[in-house]
Parts: sequence; C-alpha cells; structure tokens
Amino acid sequence: MMDLPALRPLPPHLVMDAVRAALREDMGRAGDITSAAVIPADTPARATIVARQPGVLAGLPLAECAFREVDAGIVFQAAAHDGGTLAARGVVARVAGPARGILAAERVALNFLGHLSGIATATAALVARVAHTRTRITDTRKTTPGLRALEKYAVRCGGGSNHRFGLDDAILIKDNHIVVAGGVIAAIERARAAAGHMVKIEAEVTDLDQLTEAMVARPDVVMLDNMSVADMRSAVQLVAGRAIVEASGNVTLDTVAAVAETGVDIISSGWITHSAPALDLALDIEVE
Repeated sequence: MMDLPALRPLPPHLVMDAVRAALREDMGRAGDITSAAVIPADTPARATIVARQPGVLAGLPLAECAFREVDAGIVFQAAAHDGGTLAARGVVARVAGPARGILAAERVALNFLGHLSGIATATAALVARVAHTRTRITDTRKTTPGLRALEKYAVRCGGGSNHRFGLDDAILIKDNHIVVAGGVIAAIERARAAAGHMVKIEAEVTDLDQLTEAMVARPDVVMLDNMSVADMRSAVQLVAGRAIVEASGNVTLDTVAAVAETGVDIISSGWITHSAPALDLALDIEVE
C-alpha cells in the first residue's frame, strides 16, 4: 500500500461555519425550550461521549465546537483522536459545564460525530481489503450538499485519499461529455487546448476499445467505468504506465480486493460518502 500523507486538520473557519449552521437549524427561534423549562439555569453536569460499536473516529473538532458555541463555560476533553480506532463502549470525549448547554449541543455534536465516523469506518474497511496492494481508495463528488469538505476529511481519517473537490480543480471527461463532444479523442484534445499546465485531464472509458482510442490523445488519468475484473487487468496492461488508472463503479467490500489486484492505481467509491451508515455514538450525562 502506498504511504498516505499525514492527516490534515480541518480549517477552523470551516468547522465554525458548519457548526453554527447546524445549531441555527436545531435551536430555531427560541433555543432549547425543553431544557430551559425543566432544568434550573445553574445546574452543573458531566457527560461522556461513548461509542456503542467499534469504528474509526472522525469529527472531534466539530463536536468540541458545538459545545463551546452553545456555552463557553463547557469544558471539552477529547479521550480519542480523529483517525483512531474505537472499541465498543470506548470513550470519545468528556464534557463538563452547565447542563442546559450540554443538552442543547448534544444532538449537533453527535450528528457530526456519527456521520463522519461512519464515513471513516466505511473507508477504513475498504482500505483494509486492499492493504496487500499498492491501490489507493478515494472518494467522489457524491457527497451531502454543503458537507463535502467535512466528508472528504472523514475519508482521510479512514485512510483514504481525496478525488477532486469540485468541478474546478481537475477535468474529468465523462460519458455524457464524450457524447456531446463527438468522441473521446475530440473531448480530450479540446480539454488539452483549454486547460492550463497545472490542470490534470481524466477520461472515463467503458470498454477496451474506447480505452485504446482515448490513449491516442494521452490523458493524464483514465477511469475504467464498470468494467469486469478481466477487462480491468487487460486495461492496466494496455495503459502500461502511460497514465494513472482508476477503477470506478459498484465497488463493494466483497469485490474491492479483486479490483485492486488487477493493478489499478486508484479505486474510487461514492458509497463511502453517500451511503455509509452512521457510527452509533451516545452521550451519557450525570448531574454533579
């Protein structure tokens, strides 16, 4: 397996923007009216965030920000780290401070932690299946609107790599582009003429004949879309190191190892961001 770069932290402004938007959604116009009605304002409490199932952690900065945004008097102490593995009943963090604030921030903190840890856990499962190869697992643009950077961070927490972040950071010529452009060679040549020298060009192909045609135009990357394992193996031999080879389409835990063993450089998965189940975490509170 290729060495992955060190986990880059989330930019603080991105964390704060996401958390504030989530708190506005949850607190509404009047805040937590339940806690305000039943808990005296000066009631202190302690709480522990625990994992109810094993997995890989992601989202701690967002959880911490949620508690501190609700009440600056809440103390958040991490007991684990993003990218680390969690055992069932493993402690993620401890919080202490005003009970009202802890309860008001609870759901936003757990939503971010559960969702992002689910992505990290799903990614780690795929990464483990291909660890005996040099293939990297990457994500796609199939992300939750508004949460792409966070979800791609979670992929990195799980040991995966990131594909492009948006339409503006690489050229990816897909099947519909090819149809409209009049063929894969025409599409790649037009892209080459328009792109700056720093922009990579990737072309999606669906069979070996189209791959042979695409290689005439020298793309930087070729994406093998929904090819059989046998055809992917032949495709790697055909490309012969002249481009990065990416495999995509219906990759599962059961098939990912066989795909990696064909020699492809990259396997991209939309499932790890759009369909990964949330990791089950809980907040257990006690009054001081």
